[in-house]
This record gives sequence, structure tokens and C-alpha cells, in this order.
Amino acid sequence: MSFTGFAEGALPFLESIRKNNNKEWFEAHKKEYQELILNPSRLFVEEMGDHLMALEPTINYEPKINKSLFRIYRDIRRMGANKLPIKHRIGFIFWQGNAKRLQSSGFYMHFSPDELFVAVGVRWFEKPMLDAYRGYIKDDHKRNELKAILDKITASGYKVIDKGYKRLPRGFDKDMSNVDLSLYKGMATYTTLDPKLITNGEKLIDKLYKIYEDMLPLQQFMYDVSLHVKEEQD
Repeated sequence: MSFTGFAEGALPFLESIRKNNNKEWFEAHKKEYQELILNPSRLFVEEMGDHLMALEPTINYEPKINKSLFRIYRDIRRMGANKLPIKHRIGFIFWQGNAKRLQSSGFYMHFSPDELFVAVGVRWFEKPMLDAYRGYIKDDHKRNELKAILDKITASGYKVIDKGYKRLPRGFDKDMSNVDLSLYKGMATYTTLDPKLITNGEKLIDKLYKIYEDMLPLQQFMYDVSLHVKEEQD
């Protein structure tokens, strides 16, 4: 295995970013970023992606920025966005389908000095995906199928992201079974782990694989939802 883990200095480096969050400091420490974060991140994507193909042969992964790797610089132009210019957490995504990577169901992970966060699904819906999700779960069978999937995943100790709405959307009423599933702004399950796990490559890959395997039914369900986005946009 070419990926052996992130160096012991990776988490302290991210803590240093948090304490010195400005472009001048970061540019002066760019070499450390490349050695401690960027280079091993690329190896991680290749290794984890190869493993994930055993679960989903059509999974997409590419060890490049704006593909499986997220930019270290934050987009501070967006309204309401965190205005600190540098991120102190490092994110990865392995997505399925041809839609935008964050609107395709995917296997996600990020680490920071505070946590190792692991998730599956779509963490927030843009309108086309939201419409497709609601249309998909209007069907009683599909809605009950999703509830059964979530029940099994949460019984294994994982969590579901919070609901985003309080009022039922059009087409849903309180007498429908599991109608609260229509209140979500995204649909994903997640867990958090000790971030120090990133220093042991073999244990990290094995642990992530087990979590992603446990959450695979949600990945497959949400991928089916994403296919309906394509149909509606054609």
C-alpha cells in the first residue's frame, strides 16, 4: 500500500493554520502544506478509491483539487460564508454519477484537529436534487424503503444529518407514513472518529471501508435519486 498515513505533524499543522489564518502565513509555510497535507492526500485518494471500487465499481475519484480534493482556500465571496481565508480541515469526496460532485451521492471524509468526520449521501440539496428527492419519496414504497435503510444504519451507531425544514412541502401530508423524511435539506448519514487515526494508513483505510460498507444502502438509494435529476433536466 503506497499510502501509509499522514505524518504526525499534519494535525499540528492544521492547528497552526487555525491560529495563523492569513494568506501571508500560509504562503510562507506552503512547503509544509505540500509535504504534510497535499502529497499524502493524493496517495489517500488513490488508495481509498481503489478500495471503494469493490463496493461501487462506478465510483469517481481523482486526486486533484476540485475533484476528490477540496481547495484549501475558502471562497469568502459568498454571503454568510466563513471569512477566514484558509481552511483548517481537509476534505475528500468519492462520488457516483455524472452530476456535480456535491450533488451526486458520495462517500465523504474530512479531518481537522477536532475530528475525523465520515459521511455518505448528499449533505445538502440544490433545487434540482431537492425536487428529485421529494419526487422520489412521494412514492410510499420508496419512502418506507429509505426509512428502513436509515433505521438499519442508525442501529449500527451512526447518525443522520438534521432536518432542514419544519413545514411539509407540497404533495405531502401528515397522514403519510414516514412523512418527516420530506423535511430534509440533504440526506446523509455520518459518524465522527478520533482524528489521530489518520496517521496509520492501513487502519484508516480499513475503518473507512467498514463504515462506507455499512452505509452503502444509503449511497445506492441516493444515487438512484440523482438519476432522476438527470431525467428531469434532459
